Amino acid sequence: MENLCMDSYSVEEKKVLRFELLGSFSYGDEEEENTAYSRYAMKTGKKTLSFLQYLIVNHARHISSEELIEKFWTENASSAPGNALRNMLFKVRSLLKNMFPEQEELFLTFPGFYAWAPDICVELDTELFEELCVEARKKTDDTYLELLLEAISLYKGDFLPANDSDWALVLRQYYRTLYLDVCKAVLPLLQKRELWVEIISICEQAYRIDFTVEEFTAYQMRALISLGRADDAVALCDAFRTRMQQEFNVSLSDQIEQIYALAVGLKKKGLEASDIFSLVCEENEEGQRAFFCTFEMFQNIVALEKRHLARSGHSSTLVIVSLEKDVVPSTDARRLERILLEGLRVGDPVARLEAGSYILMLTGANEENAHLVISRLDSSFHKTYRHSRAQLSYKIAALR
Repeated sequence: MENLCMDSYSVEEKKVLRFELLGSFSYGDEEEENTAYSRYAMKTGKKTLSFLQYLIVNHARHISSEELIEKFWTENASSAPGNALRNMLFKVRSLLKNMFPEQEELFLTFPGFYAWAPDICVELDTELFEELCVEARKKTDDTYLELLLEAISLYKGDFLPANDSDWALVLRQYYRTLYLDVCKAVLPLLQKRELWVEIISICEQAYRIDFTVEEFTAYQMRALISLGRADDAVALCDAFRTRMQQEFNVSLSDQIEQIYALAVGLKKKGLEASDIFSLVCEENEEGQRAFFCTFEMFQNIVALEKRHLARSGHSSTLVIVSLEKDVVPSTDARRLERILLEGLRVGDPVARLEAGSYILMLTGANEENAHLVISRLDSSFHKTYRHSRAQLSYKIAALR
């Protein structure tokens, strides 16, 4: 059904009531700024407040008494749920009168349903937030970025954080997911424009919403390093590592560790040009091994190699190596990783795709040579780990 405020009243005749639901619960109308929720409202109790918030969230439709009873009174919770509903509506109307003393009846009873008065239109920050997210998907370039940033500015915190009702928890997770997705979409755009301060601000708020998303720590560390704040980047990573270990017993990804290593290196004071070149070119402390890197870095290396091949006319080959049957998950994965790092040439890049699966590039090798390398790796694995029952599989693709 349509909202009654659309019936027989022009836009100019409607009274606009604004509510903010993200971060806190506050209200106002078109003549005043949003006002913090009064102590009187808090004294009415959590259930009354949740009931009012449910009516506000569902302002655009008619709400039946059956729906309200089902949401707020379980079958055995009240012997007379109809009376309980009427008492609740009386409390809510009194509450609305205290919130908006200049207004007449705001929430009305109709045959078979309840609805906001037809001359009232309710505006919510949650609805504007959703609209901006949807509209942004239709845009490109600067307009896309502007809409994403406007949406982020509206998200002042979780949806009705003090409301622990089931209906509120579902919406809280929905808006939280939508917000985190917007943050993930905007960060690469800001990084491309080198807007480091904006990146830090967004990452700090997103981290408070969900600290487990490694992406936010990574972007914030890069921004801090770019601003010359390597010390802060190291401290941020240390705190993130500690929290992930304490709460989930999880180690950091290779991506975070590489940014951390960069930050630690940049903490060294007074680096001259010769010092920087030395850091870049220093030998691998673990000896002459293949180059293990993140998948993102692997992609960049492959892109550079393709440009080189276009000029030189030479060839290189990509190989995916995976564990197949009778695998001891973590043990055989470590064994395979060791064989790859020690069995390949110095500088051949290797990246982990998933547990027990790796992609590598054999620089300067054609497909025939790649098969010889694979045969040698397979033989080395089973010779070194004779008791392992793991089987290796390979897929080869020439890099053109």
